[in-house]
Amino acid sequence: MDVLERIDQQVKNNPVVIFMKGTPQFPMCGFSMRAATALTECGVPFAHVNVLHDPEIFENLPRYADWPTFPQVYVDGELIGGCDITLELHEQGALRAMMEKAVEKSSAGGEAED
Repeated sequence: MDVLERIDQQVKNNPVVIFMKGTPQFPMCGFSMRAATALTECGVPFAHVNVLHDPEIFENLPRYADWPTFPQVYVDGELIGGCDITLELHEQGALRAMMEKAVEKSSAGGEAED
């Protein structure tokens, strides 16, 4: 499986996933730390990928969704953005709702109620 397929699998198989430098418990960059903290504060489970442990993902993730920086946060298979957008959505109260809906949709086999 090539690296873009591996990235695609992570995005599609997790309702919420953050590609970050480090882990939520041990972030290796301030932007990754702030984005992971916002996700954690929502109280909804999410997956993470430490791009520093996989050079192929680190090098190719920017091509996947045409987003040049880290972290990258995906909800329900869609890129929502990086640190600034994630923090903005969290401050508005929209991030938790997006995450909850994605998790609900995933656990219902792909069908979420509106």
